[in-house]
Amino acid sequence: MSAALTAQIKQAAQDLGFDVVGISRLSTREHGASSRDQHISPDSLLTRLHDWLQRGFHATMAWMARDPQRRADPAMVLPGCRSIISLGMNYYTDERADERQGNGRIARYAWGLDYHDIVGDRLRQLATQLGALAPGHQHRPYVDTGPVMEKAWAQQAGLGWIGKHSNLVSAQFGSWLVLGEILTTVELEPDEAGTDLCGSCTLCIQACPTGAITEPYVVDAGRCISYLTIERRGNEPALPEELRRGIGNRIFGCDDCLDICPYNHQATPTSEPGFQPSPITTAPDLRDLADMDEPTFKTTFAQSPITRAKYSGFRRNLSWALSNTSTPPPTAAG
Repeated sequence: MSAALTAQIKQAAQDLGFDVVGISRLSTREHGASSRDQHISPDSLLTRLHDWLQRGFHATMAWMARDPQRRADPAMVLPGCRSIISLGMNYYTDERADERQGNGRIARYAWGLDYHDIVGDRLRQLATQLGALAPGHQHRPYVDTGPVMEKAWAQQAGLGWIGKHSNLVSAQFGSWLVLGEILTTVELEPDEAGTDLCGSCTLCIQACPTGAITEPYVVDAGRCISYLTIERRGNEPALPEELRRGIGNRIFGCDDCLDICPYNHQATPTSEPGFQPSPITTAPDLRDLADMDEPTFKTTFAQSPITRAKYSGFRRNLSWALSNTSTPPPTAAG
């Protein structure tokens, strides 16, 4: 394990534009665990994942239930994995959504270009540099694309802590970090795990419009607006009226549980040009978007994560939002 190599990697990450970087390490029976080693293990992650899946909280996301052992254990994704480099980029901008009557609301992370491309490109560059610094080892980068429980490892690497809304919170950047990681067979110097600073605060639970945060740190995806407007496919079965009304004017994702977090009061705007918003994402006119045909949709949002909802899903979201413009959403659950 090399402290010098770890420092070189962290400097390279910062030079590439990552705002935070930290290391967690997989223990082996041969090496044992030191006082700086992880406080989580693949077994503990698997137990947590199994409980969530058994409660049906993954809704229609069947891929979450495929091979949960592999999802919980990075060594099954990259044989010989010894360390996880967790990285984050601040995507906060100081613009505000224009929510005048007739406009929809898009989650802040989708205001600019697709973070999968922005972060993914930097991760690949960092993995290349890591290969030059540590030849003979294997490295595998992921941005929301692999079976890695990235928030848990990010907390273990000291990037922040998993809040009661189940998202990562940073004392420095608040709720506004997009994450990526590199699995590597290199043994690196681990960081201290992040400390949960939520305390007795339950603002995020109270703010959820659909009551998706069933208890602290547990989210029922089937009630979460981000799932309903992005991952849920089609219109069958029909969405219950209470959920449809709770969606309000949101047409892609939801920031309510993030916006309310007290740690956002010191959030600073990002310097990354790719995260800067456009008028169509901060002030999306519902009727103009509803008139958009599929080729125009694909052209307009070609470099946006909004295409993840697909044209049919986006039109469904617009129909929900338009139906809610004359029906005030219910009071926030909790």
